Amino acid sequence: MKRLFAVIRSCGSAWQPSQPIEGQADWDSHGAFMNALEKKGFVVLGGPLEDTSDVLLVVRAEPPEEIIEQFSADPWTGLDLLTISRVVPWNLRLGSLP
Repeated sequence: MKRLFAVIRSCGSAWQPSQPIEGQADWDSHGAFMNALEKKGFVVLGGPLEDTSDVLLVVRAEPPEEIIEQFSADPWTGLDLLTISRVVPWNLRLGSLP
């Protein structure tokens, strides 16, 4: 059974801090990739954490290695724009997700 994980992705060495997120290399391909993960139910919630170089994603996966596998196909992984810095199982206690 798939379970929830909190995933932190951090800016890699190729990230250009002087550019907005939409101005990073291969933005369109990254956006399409992430939208596809959300559409298939892998990514449940996601977005940048304000005033940090991190992104928080809530994903459904089993086994946990699926997370590494899925994000390895992200164009921004290959370009070293985003790296996975932390994966933690998450137990939702308040509210609900679809």
